[in-house]
Amino acid sequence: MENSILLIDEIQGDTLTPISIYQRLSGKKKFLLESSLKHEDSGRFSIIGCDPTFEVIGKGLETTIVEGEKREQRKGRALDLINEFLPENKATLPFQLPVNAGAFGYVGYDNIRLYENIGPEAKDEIGIPDVHLMFFEDLVIFDHSELKVYLIASPLKHTTTEKELKFRLQIRKLEITAPFKEDSPEVKVTPFQASISKEQFMEKVKKAKQYILEGDIFQVVPSQRMTAEIEGSPFSYYRKLRIKNQSPYMYFFDFEDYAVLGSSPESLIKAVNGKVITNPIAGTRPRGKTKEEDSQLEQDLLLDEKELAEHKMLVDLARNDVGKVSNFGSISIDKYIKVEKFKHVMHLVSEVSGELKKDYSCVDALISCLPAGTVSGAPKIRAMQIINELEGTKRGIYSGAVGYFSQNGNMDFALAIRTMVIKGKKAFIQAGAGIVHDSIPEKEYEETIHKLKLFLEGQHDFISR
Repeated sequence: MENSILLIDEIQGDTLTPISIYQRLSGKKKFLLESSLKHEDSGRFSIIGCDPTFEVIGKGLETTIVEGEKREQRKGRALDLINEFLPENKATLPFQLPVNAGAFGYVGYDNIRLYENIGPEAKDEIGIPDVHLMFFEDLVIFDHSELKVYLIASPLKHTTTEKELKFRLQIRKLEITAPFKEDSPEVKVTPFQASISKEQFMEKVKKAKQYILEGDIFQVVPSQRMTAEIEGSPFSYYRKLRIKNQSPYMYFFDFEDYAVLGSSPESLIKAVNGKVITNPIAGTRPRGKTKEEDSQLEQDLLLDEKELAEHKMLVDLARNDVGKVSNFGSISIDKYIKVEKFKHVMHLVSEVSGELKKDYSCVDALISCLPAGTVSGAPKIRAMQIINELEGTKRGIYSGAVGYFSQNGNMDFALAIRTMVIKGKKAFIQAGAGIVHDSIPEKEYEETIHKLKLFLEGQHDFISR
């Protein structure tokens, strides 16, 4: 189904925030996508959705389509259904709005098993789907630049009428403009416990280096997981996290029986008007305690031959991934080895782009880049086989993708790092380190801890007493 129906309403937003709008929307299964305002290229809009029209949920080759109370089971890969359930709508979006209707959620790391042989099925410690995408016909978009709130709707089903969409937008408008008393429920978290000891992680680094020495791989990215007990509102946790660690990609998804929240520094892949863009990040230093120390650490990072070699390798890998779905000769390196600073760490960042081939979709582009070389290694498939052996458990959402496919043909997915899954009364976080031939095991362990500092250092705000 192709359509050009696009409904937009507008509210003055000077007394509203994305947080207050999210809280005002009644209903189940909600999300909030944000970006730090200091990241001007991505920080203008926040997107909020509530009550999806339907969902596509994949676990292995079992795919479930949920529409209200109805559940339909299908055999096959969940991502193969995206284009079927997301009819194109090329209606021009005003005000530079990023999205009309779309599919919002995540594609986990382990979805790669449906496309590549990375070894035997690993045990599942978390128990969430490999793919969970919620499809929304109506959205709320907060414009931070103009201080306006746009209510936008476009049909995803041929049975959805324009009258129904107008009614839905009226309900949303009433919810957003009604008197509201803000609620901040408490959340308590116990100290995070690592799933393996420091010594066990360093032993995995040594095994990884042996594979490199034997010529199997050039680089691999083993990770470690930490778990804590959590009680209270996951959204309250997200609210404090977003203040402590502002990033280009901040997100909260309430899937009803579990929640996903994060503050990722890295774009996995985006597509805008047929241009595909990925941003490999590799090379890390902690932030300095003073300006002088910070500058020294930045220079140290830029002069570190190991970090530079690793980064260049991953830029080449990104060129290869984007090249699979791009027109010949269109690949470009638009940014090369620049330092970007975040609250707890600084990274080396590059940008690679290409023009998407006519017969390829955004889904094809996402699959071509998953998982990113920065969280797997090179060569990618052999590195993933070694990760499967070293880690022995499913990664779940960690090192997958979080974001959206838009009905206007665009997409934007962050790399799922600095991300937490909350299921029941347990919270899960995870981070990895890039291992090359001259890696020092203890330093690689410390790198994983630096990457998790936004969760570990912030615990005094949440900790159970």
